[in-house]
Amino acid sequence: MHILLIEDDERLCETLKYQLEQENCQVDACLDGQTGLEMLLTKSYALAILDRMLPCLDGLTVLRKARQENIQTPVILLTALGELQDKITGLDCGADDYLVKPFAFQELMARIRCIVRRPPAMLERQELTFSDLKYDAQQHILSCQTKSCTLSKREGELMELFLRNPRQTLPRDTILTRVWGADAEVEDGNLDNYAHFIRRRLKTVESRVHLKTIRGIGYRLEENHV
Repeated sequence: MHILLIEDDERLCETLKYQLEQENCQVDACLDGQTGLEMLLTKSYALAILDRMLPCLDGLTVLRKARQENIQTPVILLTALGELQDKITGLDCGADDYLVKPFAFQELMARIRCIVRRPPAMLERQELTFSDLKYDAQQHILSCQTKSCTLSKREGELMELFLRNPRQTLPRDTILTRVWGADAEVEDGNLDNYAHFIRRRLKTVESRVHLKTIRGIGYRLEENHV
């Protein structure tokens, strides 16, 4: 796994690089945001570990600029700022996860494993199809024949997951982990509400595809045969 590490604390940077290499990772490391952004824009990485407070360009600026350039590399943001609003700001800027210093290396590795477990296809943005249904994951547009509607971000993430796994029963835990994240505190009813929203969208575009509840397990996207 090829990882980019952007951390201005030289000692911490060297330590993390060594520890990651002991886990069979290939690591490119740098000490400032400008260099880190250039590396992120010009090389392909499985994951980036990005400190929030950096010289030249701060971590949030690096993150925003990378996302503006459509760089989809997963990013774990490291910071000493642990307030809720700080976490929200980092995630809203495009981070995939957020780790507050000081942290245990084992926790960092667990978060890395969680992110890279996502199928590569989940990171791609393209048109997905199943039966009479089409979903433009870039524009969040669901369509069937001449009918279409726009999905919210969360609805779109759910629809993308179901369309990539049609006719497969997806356990509730799997759905929550893939869409909300492994450490998110989500009530069970939240998923049920979004399942209702998905069904309403399918009805709006008059698709023969429907979302079936598999009692005690989860959900499955399937089609009605006329």
